[in-house]
Amino acid sequence: MLRLRDLTCGYGRSAVVHGIDLDIGADEVVSVMGHNGAGKTTLLRAVVGLIPAMGGTVEFDGADVTRRPTNKRVKAGMAYVPQGQQCFAHLTAGENLRLVADGRKRGRALIDEQLDLFPALRSLLGRQAGLLSGGQRQQLAIARALITEPRLLILDEPTEGIQPNVVAEIESTVVDLAKRGGLSVLLVEQHLGFALQAASRYYVLRSGRVASEGPTGTEAETRVREAMAI
Repeated sequence: MLRLRDLTCGYGRSAVVHGIDLDIGADEVVSVMGHNGAGKTTLLRAVVGLIPAMGGTVEFDGADVTRRPTNKRVKAGMAYVPQGQQCFAHLTAGENLRLVADGRKRGRALIDEQLDLFPALRSLLGRQAGLLSGGQRQQLAIARALITEPRLLILDEPTEGIQPNVVAEIESTVVDLAKRGGLSVLLVEQHLGFALQAASRYYVLRSGRVASEGPTGTEAETRVREAMAI
């Protein structure tokens, strides 16, 4: 579903990510971990086209999208949920969802499907998004992305600053979505328990390079901690 080869990217003339190779299969969850400044968010921004690649390639579902703009990548099936529970704070939760759903053939049904995934949002549809808790805003941001019916969901630290019970809900939702089929997930996450339980494979970045990669499961946490030098 996603194949990165020798991807180098950054800002201006300064490279932050250096020669990354990364693969995500159909219906697979892959986690990317690393300390702050390791290049995780920069990598995601290059995948979705918010910053240009300095070198290497980004292939999505067999097509080279390295030079395609963000809107074309989204139309092809990518959805990006940035770090920080981002939403339109002055709009209600319901209006945030309708902004994406309006004009789609299954708009109403798509909203209902996301409310089934995140039932806590049902009673909050009339509340301004800026007044929601961090966990509620994060659920809203993921629901809004899923309305686009993506084939690749890109999540940047979805559990940052969120209460443990909501972390568990988001983790369960991500795992269930992947099990249903038709959706792959690229997950950047600092919470090692979530990252390793939700994913089938992992990558650890250090100074913009892959320091460790492999399957999750037995010994994976040890390998990750060693690569991150925790």
